Order: sequence, then C-alpha cells, then structure tokens
Amino acid sequence: MDKIINNKHEIAYNSLNLAFALTDLDKKTRYFGTDVPIFHSEIHVIKAIAEHPGIHVGGLADILGVTKGAVSEILKKLERKALVIKEIDSLNLSRYSLSLTEKGKKAHSNHMLYHSIINNMVEEELQNASEHELEFLSNFLSTLINKVEFFNKNFDE
Repeated sequence: MDKIINNKHEIAYNSLNLAFALTDLDKKTRYFGTDVPIFHSEIHVIKAIAEHPGIHVGGLADILGVTKGAVSEILKKLERKALVIKEIDSLNLSRYSLSLTEKGKKAHSNHMLYHSIINNMVEEELQNASEHELEFLSNFLSTLINKVEFFNKNFDE
C-alpha cells in the first residue's frame, strides 16, 4: 500500500516538475531563425496572423482572448522588429489588415518546427504504449488540467 501511495506522490511531483520545465521552456526568448529576439506572446501573435492572413486587430484579439490594446502593443513591437506588416484594409478603410513579412514567415516556420520537435519527443516516449495506456494517459492529463484550472480560478489565498 505504501508503494502505491509513494508512486502517486512521485507522479504528482513529476507532473509539477514537468509543468515547471515546460513553463521555463516557453518563457525563454528565442530568435526562431531571425536576427531579433521574439517573446512568447509575440510568436503566438505571429502564429495567429500566419493562420489568418489579412486578419485585423479586433479579430486577432478575439482569437487570442486578449484586449485590442494588448494586441496593438505587441503589433507595434513586431512592426519595429520587421516581422509584421500593418496595412489599411481595402474593404474597410477604418481598420488595418495584418500580414507577415518574409522574416515573420521564417519565424513562424521555425516556431512550427520547434513545436514539431516537442511533439516528436512525446511521440517517441509513447511509441510502445497500448491504445488503452494512451487513452488512460490522455484522460488523466485532461482531467488533471481541468482540475488545476478550476483550482486556479477558485483558490483565493
């Protein structure tokens, strides 16, 4: 019985360590094959623009779940870094259409490669897992994420 409890505690501890390791990995400023440092929030704006060419600030804010002001601030930085182009939308002259520069496309491509490498790490570790084990792990992680998010929203120190 003690061994089962110890294993469960070890799983909890390892889960927390994995979360910290992934957070550290995500926080790190990267260049993504360009000559400028790109922050986590910036590369995800680049990704959203790549997936929705011609999108405007309001649409981008909706997709990212942030305010238009937050998007505008990030866009200013991305324009200064020559990663994004903001042009007046020909269909609606009161808003801007967003697209990536060649450097922005390169950053996006390298960001997708980065995700591919991470995905391959997971796939490699799971290569010999049975369908049942994969289903269990997927359900376990989904449930744990939901519980942690609930705890985060509802726990007041």
